[in-house]
Amino acid sequence: MTGRSWHPGCPVPLHDLRLVRLTYWGFDRAAHTGKLVVHKRWAPEIARVFHKLYDARFPIRRMRLVDRYGATDMRSMKADNTSAFNCRYRNNVCCTWSQHAYGRAIDIDPVENPYVGPWGVSPPNGAAFVHRKRLRRGMLAFHDRAWWAFHAIGWHWGGSWNGPTDYQHYSATNR
Repeated sequence: MTGRSWHPGCPVPLHDLRLVRLTYWGFDRAAHTGKLVVHKRWAPEIARVFHKLYDARFPIRRMRLVDRYGATDMRSMKADNTSAFNCRYRNNVCCTWSQHAYGRAIDIDPVENPYVGPWGVSPPNGAAFVHRKRLRRGMLAFHDRAWWAFHAIGWHWGGSWNGPTDYQHYSATNR
């Protein structure tokens, strides 16, 4: 991670982050092992949340460290990668840190759960999932199992924001 998703100047020191190895169900209906980096304060709770998602057989396309994509959020999202820590600014615009930079936010299946604003859809290959009336595999929804699992640890869903709407995003701070 050093020099990619974490670098000097990040708002959280490297020693406050934890690598969490998780088992998840893929879209191929097989079990896979993935990795997320989160703040040490949240590591045990996040492991429990993803255990609940595993028990519910909630599908996740892939779960790799954002470093695999050069720590570039857009590349990770386009690949439908579920990820957490990435020392970056919110919306990649200086100078407000994203909650991902603190290790207290996770994006799940970004293609099936795109970020939607007045400027468009991110990632662009998530456009087919903007309309949420018919839920398909991997889509997150209000009061679904993922919502309840994150709600139980006090995290909030970006899909319930007034706008822009960030369907993929769960965070400890509702930002």
